[in-house]
Amino acid sequence: MSPEVTQFYGSAGRAATALAARTKVRLHTFVGPRSRRDVQKLAALGGFELSLTSAAVDVTFGYVHPLQSLYVSPIRGSFDNTTRLHIDVPGEVAVVFGTFEGQASATAGTIVYDPQDGIMPVPYRESGCAAQERLAILLNAGEALRTAETDDIEAAGKRILQDNAATVVIIKSGPRGALVFERGADRPVDVPAFFSKGMFGIGSGDFFAAAFAYYWGECREAAAAAAEKASRSVSHYVETRSDRLASDEELAAERRKVAVTSGQIYLAGPFFTMAQRWLVEETRDQFLQLGLDVFSPVHQVGRGPAETVAPLDLQGLEQCDRVFAIADGLDSGTIFEIGYARKMGIPVYCYGETIDPENSKMITGSGCRLIGDFATSVYHAAWRC
Repeated sequence: MSPEVTQFYGSAGRAATALAARTKVRLHTFVGPRSRRDVQKLAALGGFELSLTSAAVDVTFGYVHPLQSLYVSPIRGSFDNTTRLHIDVPGEVAVVFGTFEGQASATAGTIVYDPQDGIMPVPYRESGCAAQERLAILLNAGEALRTAETDDIEAAGKRILQDNAATVVIIKSGPRGALVFERGADRPVDVPAFFSKGMFGIGSGDFFAAAFAYYWGECREAAAAAAEKASRSVSHYVETRSDRLASDEELAAERRKVAVTSGQIYLAGPFFTMAQRWLVEETRDQFLQLGLDVFSPVHQVGRGPAETVAPLDLQGLEQCDRVFAIADGLDSGTIFEIGYARKMGIPVYCYGETIDPENSKMITGSGCRLIGDFATSVYHAAWRC
């Protein structure tokens, strides 16, 4: 919905398109009754070969914004997904994604396995895959914790590495970067995230898998070096929305390493209508998921008379190290909080889609960051860029 965009890819289709810029690719995939022509068109435009297995349904994924999914249609369990797809490519590199329409697996020399399921990830040992030489398992933090049944990321990585006799396990944490666990290593390697001006994160995991498979699987680079190039490739993708892996020149371009900066963030914004309150709740939830402390006036102080609410709100603001302001509508209380924060020298990140330059002069002129994209504004505030 925001930004408003419709794409036809799927994880494997996006990864195949990305990889086809660098190497020869054949995509083995399920195809629903209405999607065959679209898949064939995607392959023709992307420059990769195609092998199709019929599925019972066409699947659609919807998002409110790039940081939050909205729906999957049809819902899991409402259709027959027992169709099997197995490929046998000895000595080759296979990127295997978890699939919604059926059960997919591979036998290959090198396998890069990404379950792509934050609710019920299929562990590699139950996937039917067989890596003849090397195995890399890629998971996001939620998938890793569920798979390993622990709440400690390092313990999860070590357990998954051991339980699956994997060569490499990578646990991705979005704006926090990734951890690379390698067989025989005492400790994981921390791979940073890299700054990007824009943050269209839908498909970023697909790009990471594609880039890592290319550099580690095909080019045989060391796992940590390949993961860093994958992280750089993701930064290029979320900023440009290019459907191809970054060129060597683009990959080598200077990109600042970033990390989620701990601290407390003051959430300024109106909360007087259902739409306003929803946006406050959504923003607060995103920051909490990133591990930040959030001071939200509606949650910490609540409603009340001005002489009670205002001093408590400002006291909370003074204890924060940055402000995130929902600026659309130019709510008077929010604008006052922005000015108060800037007078104190506190960085301010403003999210606003509808503010024209004339009305934003005092905001941008006083050193605030005004960003028109929600996901980008959240990440930049979390990184304290």
